[in-house]
Amino acid sequence: MKKLITLLFAATVIAAPLLATTEASAQDHRRPVVVERDVHVKKYKWSRGHRMTQAERRNMRDVRDYHRYRLSAPPRGYRWVQADNNFLLIGSVNGVIANIVIR
Repeated sequence: MKKLITLLFAATVIAAPLLATTEASAQDHRRPVVVERDVHVKKYKWSRGHRMTQAERRNMRDVRDYHRYRLSAPPRGYRWVQADNNFLLIGSVNGVIANIVIR
């Protein structure tokens, strides 16, 4: 009886690493888990006369080299900003869109 228990114990000790390696190799061939995230990008449809909020104006990039983008010089009290590929001429104080150039 003692020999049988010793033999079974020895078999489990030897077989355990073999089972672990076969399970690990089986996991390697499985399809990897892909986590998809829904990214919602706000696409604005700008229109003349729209009053932009302070938060909207904060996320825009000022265009100081407007000649590079073939834009006219902004009148006094206005500035060019870039939103995606659109250039907006907005009032510096009130944030009203005066002109839109879509590229």
